[in-house]
Amino acid sequence: MNLLARAEQSLASCFEAAIGSGSAPPRLVAAMRHAVFSGGARIRPQLTLSVAIACGDDQPGLANAAGSALELMHCASLVHDDMPAFDDADIRRGRPTVHKAFGEPLALLAGDALIVMAYQVLLNTGHAFPARLIGLMQNMSAGVGLPNGIVAGQAWECEPRADLGQYQRAKTGALFVAATCAGALAAGRDARPWVTLGASLGEAYQVADDIRDVMGLSADLGKPAGQDQLHTRPSAASELGLGGAVDYFQGLIQTAVDSVPACTCRDMLQQLVRHESERLVPSAACAAYRLPNAMPNTAPKFQAATVLQT
Repeated sequence: MNLLARAEQSLASCFEAAIGSGSAPPRLVAAMRHAVFSGGARIRPQLTLSVAIACGDDQPGLANAAGSALELMHCASLVHDDMPAFDDADIRRGRPTVHKAFGEPLALLAGDALIVMAYQVLLNTGHAFPARLIGLMQNMSAGVGLPNGIVAGQAWECEPRADLGQYQRAKTGALFVAATCAGALAAGRDARPWVTLGASLGEAYQVADDIRDVMGLSADLGKPAGQDQLHTRPSAASELGLGGAVDYFQGLIQTAVDSVPACTCRDMLQQLVRHESERLVPSAACAAYRLPNAMPNTAPKFQAATVLQT
């Protein structure tokens, strides 16, 4: 079974187990399904599973649950991000956003329920491995909460000024760090060697999002383009110029490739990073939009995010 199939199968299984056989409100469950099963790339759980495999994957069920929990957190953040209080987006992954399909009250509740479900998923499997569960819970909480998780990243958009690197590391990078570290923690290994991979790839995702937003690639984004300028959000493309942002993106991808620790699956992980790079911003687009005389030192200095350790 390939990584994507394993991630998708695990997510479906964990979702159904968490919902249970009770009489939950049908439209709330439908809104949650709409948010989760909408064709996402599942890169976060794939990263978790990849690192778990590289670390021996001695408890695959725990790795599955850890990756699924992080994907549920990611989906919850998208539901809230799309709501009128933030982006007021009509489209996500090529489909109506949850609040457009089900209304604002159910969208808010669906996002909240997915956050709770993420912890349920970890607990349902992780209770049999208490020592590892504590680390996984701390790791996910660090990737979501304060001071540097995705909630903080969203909140930086509400401040009059924000440091671009800090904003990007929180909004996107933090959950990628949580994903790579979760793979190691699920396998009972040290997560620290995997921080840079998650941090650099996560920041690359946000920079790619900024680039595609300026290019107007709505089809690739799966949501309306031009949102950064509309909402005056921090953006690598606006701060560095489009060519500078492309150079910075490619530098982050190379950092991610180089940072993969020595392991039996190093080639697989490096290939996964390169594949994601091409999917996010095709090399042809990079060549077309790079500034002829862009200086490599125009990009902000990369700093790895931190993760809670036990």
